[in-house]
Amino acid sequence: MKKILISGATGLVGKKLSKKLYERGYKVEILVRSKKEKTNFKSYVWDYENQFLEECALDNTYIFIHLAGAPISKRWTNPYKKEIYRSRVDSAQFIYERMFEKDIHPEAVISASAVGYYGQVTSEYIFSEEDLPAQDFLGNVCADWELKALQFQNLGSRVVRIRTATVLSEKGGALDTFRKPVDFNLGAPLGTGQQYFPWIHIDDLVNIYFKAVEDVSMNGAYNASAPDFVTNEILTKKLASHLNKKLFLPNVPKFVIKTVLGEMSVLALEGSRISSEKIENSGFNFKYNNLDSALSDIL
Repeated sequence: MKKILISGATGLVGKKLSKKLYERGYKVEILVRSKKEKTNFKSYVWDYENQFLEECALDNTYIFIHLAGAPISKRWTNPYKKEIYRSRVDSAQFIYERMFEKDIHPEAVISASAVGYYGQVTSEYIFSEEDLPAQDFLGNVCADWELKALQFQNLGSRVVRIRTATVLSEKGGALDTFRKPVDFNLGAPLGTGQQYFPWIHIDDLVNIYFKAVEDVSMNGAYNASAPDFVTNEILTKKLASHLNKKLFLPNVPKFVIKTVLGEMSVLALEGSRISSEKIENSGFNFKYNNLDSALSDIL
């Protein structure tokens, strides 16, 4: 059996992806920060900050999938911004150096990234994989994250970078946050409501990763974002409709959101349109290609 080693496997996407890979006959092993983390798979402790990696963790790795990263949904204090960066960038560097030292050459390295690569830009422009990274916090994080992934080409690996939109899932994740005020009939669009909201159903995202594992022609960056362009206002209205709730409050003013969220308010108040053309041209078909079908399944 071919071994797939996964960092961040106990997270929202990692759990589903690990299960799917195991069911398809792969030998799944994972990196954990502590043995206290519950998992059904063989696990190895790693601590990139203290340069520790449990013995044999990297042995016989066929594919390495790098999903590790601190959530961006916590308030962006300066110390936490450093954690967001280090948990993605420094951790990738750490694994690369260990593989180089041990002369390990994975067939492929598949790294998470995010559509934050392009910045939060509310416009009619549609960002594709050819666009340059934004010169802002998330743009810089994503650009450096991907550069660390590209180093694995030195080991002879094909490198796939998955630029992920907001993941919609039945349990946990962003949708829980969005639906809370709607559940209490307190939902309302944020700011102008016209900012775009790039999204993807978790099953489609897991299937993109699975395709990246099995399709050796996949190489480079791919946007993992549904082809349905929706705004924050449309999202809020559709969410209320699917939950049989009413919307009667005015839009939440920008200054309120900025006061509550600080610098990370840009995630709520701005948003870009993201092209799905490249991943679709590779032969991938979205199961949930519009928001109504995704919400119907999830809710």
